Amino acid sequence: MRYPINKYGEMENKTYFVYILASKKNGTLYIGVTNNLLRRIIEHKEKIIKGFTEKYNVERLVYYETFNYVNDAIKREKVLKEWNRKWKIMLIEKTNREWKDLLYYIASEEEIKLMRETVLSNAFR
Repeated sequence: MRYPINKYGEMENKTYFVYILASKKNGTLYIGVTNNLLRRIIEHKEKIIKGFTEKYNVERLVYYETFNYVNDAIKREKVLKEWNRKWKIMLIEKTNREWKDLLYYIASEEEIKLMRETVLSNAFR
């Protein structure tokens, strides 16, 4: 079976995400990129990922964008990281005025539970 290859030499039919996490409304912000948004957010919430988000308790998914190509997602992540704080807040509030945790909008409770179990079991291998 042949898989379609994109302009970057990558297999197509994948989705990549640029996401913004917050510690609370108008709190500390973190911008990242991933190919599995549900898994990645749970890794942040469970403190599996050591570093900035663990130290500052940044785990609320407040914004995300989807991309077909990883290079496009990485470019967007770099652009957003260069933005000033006011622009980032305006971007978040354009679609999430209340700064709700969007994890509960992208997955069901059952999907979250199953992914949490998977993430935790893999973390201790």
